[in-house]
Amino acid sequence: MILNTGSRTDIVQYFSDWLLKRFEEGVVYSRNPLYPCKVTRYELSPDKIDVVLFCSKNYRPILPRLHEITDKYNTYFYYTITAYGIDIEPGVPSIDESIKTLIELSKIVGKNKVAWRYDPILFTEKYGIKQHSKTFEYIASKVAPYIDRCIFSFVGMYKQLYYNMPEIIPMTENDKTNMVAVLGSVAKKYKIQIQTCATDIDYSIYGIKSSGCVTLDILGKANSIKFKKIKHKGMKKGCHCIVNRDIGAFETCQNGCRYCYANKHPEKSKENFKQHNPNANILIGEVKPTDEIVIANQQSFIKQTKNKSD
Repeated sequence: MILNTGSRTDIVQYFSDWLLKRFEEGVVYSRNPLYPCKVTRYELSPDKIDVVLFCSKNYRPILPRLHEITDKYNTYFYYTITAYGIDIEPGVPSIDESIKTLIELSKIVGKNKVAWRYDPILFTEKYGIKQHSKTFEYIASKVAPYIDRCIFSFVGMYKQLYYNMPEIIPMTENDKTNMVAVLGSVAKKYKIQIQTCATDIDYSIYGIKSSGCVTLDILGKANSIKFKKIKHKGMKKGCHCIVNRDIGAFETCQNGCRYCYANKHPEKSKENFKQHNPNANILIGEVKPTDEIVIANQQSFIKQTKNKSD
């Protein structure tokens, strides 16, 4: 099973102590966002987890103790660094601070396990193609020696986004093509492997690979392990990732990113955050006696090698 710690909230930045305690005790519970009375129980022993995925905008809080996980588990790290400032990402460190932390992370875990996410790409009067081009190249020039690849996506234009970001400018297909051409050119200049996320559009003429950001090929090469040949069904439309299980919770992240699909109501996130107990076996609140506990089917994707004596 692939365990995800970062699709629903930024666990690394805000809940590192809780996460490390869950690995120490070997079990974690996760509430189903669609059916809140259903809670899934996962065992966290190394033989039950093929790879632990991390996705964060600030790894600084976990760096001193990260070895507690990396010493025992296969891992892969997605580090999101964008062009935006505190006007859009109020709880996220500055670009230079983020670059510094990414480099430190890479030196600890190895560049083959670190992917830089430049997403989501969105346009406002302040953040147009010129600003994106300038910032993307600046970041690329600094992190190129320390990353496995770069992954980008365009913002999903869901209804709540227009309320949270009234200044957003919808991107045309021509806008996206022009942006992609810049990303491909910069990536080529700094010898960065670059790919899309959550799209079926072919940008290969710009040197950009169409792929899932979480694939068994990526995780296998990073950890020197072989996986079974399994179809990547994806997590949503346009997604080509392998199925993974997230232990986070929506509406809990304190980064306050105004475009976030997982944190659409900042006030609700603040209230939920108050219910976090670092010693609990579930991220927010407690497992209730009335909850329906589901034991996860933690099927391994790793290809088992035959013994020579067989």
